[in-house]
Amino acid sequence: MKVKPKYLVSACLAGEKCRYDGKSSEDKKIVQLVKKGLAIPVCPEKLGGLPVPRPKAEIDKGDGKDVVSKKSKVITEGGTDITSQMIKGAKKTLRIAQRYKIENFFMKDKSPSCGCGKIYRKGRLIKGDGVTVALLREKNIKIIPK
Repeated sequence: MKVKPKYLVSACLAGEKCRYDGKSSEDKKIVQLVKKGLAIPVCPEKLGGLPVPRPKAEIDKGDGKDVVSKKSKVITEGGTDITSQMIKGAKKTLRIAQRYKIENFFMKDKSPSCGCGKIYRKGRLIKGDGVTVALLREKNIKIIPK
């Protein structure tokens, strides 16, 4: 009998070197979920077409909800607008969750895409969610920060 995935997980937590700095944030429990077939690793930034490594980026104002509703943008430290790539990656992540009927997502916190409850603005942690988290929350997918 084939195991059905129950979770999506940030790919960096599964050991993939896909963070902005080309590193991973490996979490041994997440790696085991993936190995057992219980979790599917995704990197919304890569799904949106962003390279690894890539410049640091932050949500300009508000949080991911504001980006999804087109009231804010995601800007790299060099001033490049990467909003369209972030939204594209969030939508692709949502489609994967819907295809596999997954309702739980372990997200790497503090990022402009996967941040859950805290994101960076001007180098300081503030309250807010990333773009992918905001979109998934709209669809009642439970976000579990790591």
